Amino acid sequence: MALRREIEDRGIMPFVGVYDAFSASLVARHFDALFLSGFGFAASQYGLPDVGFATWSDIASSVQRLRMIAPDHYLLVDIDDGYGDDTIAAHVATSLEAAGASAVVLEDQKRPRKCGHLDGKELLDLDEYTYKLKRVLSARTELFVIARSDASEPKDILRRAERFQQTGADAVLVDGISDVGLLRELRETVSVPLAFNQIAGGKSPKMSLSQLREAGINIAIYSTPALFAAQEAILSEMQRLQEQDGVLRQPDEGAVGVAACNALLEANLAGLLKN
Repeated sequence: MALRREIEDRGIMPFVGVYDAFSASLVARHFDALFLSGFGFAASQYGLPDVGFATWSDIASSVQRLRMIAPDHYLLVDIDDGYGDDTIAAHVATSLEAAGASAVVLEDQKRPRKCGHLDGKELLDLDEYTYKLKRVLSARTELFVIARSDASEPKDILRRAERFQQTGADAVLVDGISDVGLLRELRETVSVPLAFNQIAGGKSPKMSLSQLREAGINIAIYSTPALFAAQEAILSEMQRLQEQDGVLRQPDEGAVGVAACNALLEANLAGLLKN
């Protein structure tokens, strides 16, 4: 499995969150591993919170578009709970692999689901989740599968992580961890790669790649930096436009203009035609 070897060779591998093809075009210039974030996808495609509005068919269509824009990048996809029962989850996994996904994250939340860094989440029974995970693992070919838990109690976290490994997950993610010491306990509990999800303002502490590597993390997921940067930039520019009586900033004033934006899009088109 190419991604597994890449993670082993690098020691720690960052996956940076994107929310559409345009954001992927920009992020792909700096990082070779992208993450289609459920939070970002719900925000950008529906304008709604990450509570389960996304459909697997919308996600699959987005994966196809992202794969055309970034054909050589690793692409990790958040698939929530698999969008249904074990049969649907297995079908989603095979569909996304066919569409070009390199990896998926499958969580153990019940619906209605929530962002992993919010309170009030409910979990599936461990046996029910691991059966679904087993069906996904059996259905995939080369797809890298990260088993995610939203458990909050340390004993339950470690119990679930150990079961995920026993079921055959390629990696384990526990979302919303606030205690760095628990990461080290997880590292002692499982031998498969460990993933860690960071989101600005979330429950997890701000940590560098070096710090995460020291804690035993192999996959560093940055869910929403592009989305949050876009929100900040758009609000700032709209306020400036109001204050400046509708006068647009120009490229010689530090703004992105039509030439720079079109150059990015033309480069994407050239890549499509080449491939």
